[in-house]
Amino acid sequence: MIHPLCCTTLDRTMTERASLTIADGCATILLRRGESRNALDCDTIVALRRCIDAAAVECNGKRGVVRSLVLAGEGKSFCAGMDLKGVLHDAVRMGDMLRGLSSALLALRRLPVPTIARVQGAAIGGGCGLAVVCDFAITHPEAKLGYPEVDLGVCPAVVAPWLVRRIGAGPARAMLLAGGTMGGEEAAARGLVTRCVPAADLDAEVAALAGRLATGGAEALACTKRMLNELDGSLDEKIAADAAELSARVIAGPEAQASLTRLYALKPQGGPAANPAR
Repeated sequence: MIHPLCCTTLDRTMTERASLTIADGCATILLRRGESRNALDCDTIVALRRCIDAAAVECNGKRGVVRSLVLAGEGKSFCAGMDLKGVLHDAVRMGDMLRGLSSALLALRRLPVPTIARVQGAAIGGGCGLAVVCDFAITHPEAKLGYPEVDLGVCPAVVAPWLVRRIGAGPARAMLLAGGTMGGEEAAARGLVTRCVPAADLDAEVAALAGRLATGGAEALACTKRMLNELDGSLDEKIAADAAELSARVIAGPEAQASLTRLYALKPQGGPAANPAR
């Protein structure tokens, strides 16, 4: 049975942009902007964070009832990254979005239950960050994953700490500096995701993993996650905050503004956005 929390915990924005449901001991956060490949605009980031917070309440308040969490996106793509078109020339709002995403990634990592990213279609930039911050990520060969930020004059600071924790400093350095994207099989080979399975088997593989995790001891899993987070520095709020400020400063600069303006085919409005870090 599916237990929707929309009526008591989630407001209208969350219902439209993201939702949290619980079924058979597994919580699912679903990004619900499928028509835009679940790109992260301001409202979606807020809705995502509130869903994560609601999931934390459920997981902590009902230890042993909620045993895992799946992060998914409706439609053809998991998450195509940040949607900056509407805020491109507004440095304050861009900075708020980056800070909101960084905070959401930290909150997702702190959940006491194992988390699984169901990655279909595309997981780009911040979307790839959502995948790697989860404990497990499962994708398919045709998917496109990666960090093309430097190609656009943008600094991937918000996602960098999580990628380093996932694949190590050296491989993360090579991946972030090179930019670009890769297919699902390469992503699995390079450690970006846990498994790569045929697209037709993606749902079954995610369900099987969630079922397997449910057989573990709830307290043992929570304590193990907490220990692992402490060992790799996942709970360091300063790193997450500093990363967001760096990304915000770079994206407000002339190089990123010019590149993103070309990408979105927008005309400059009064020159580059002001630097939010000043």
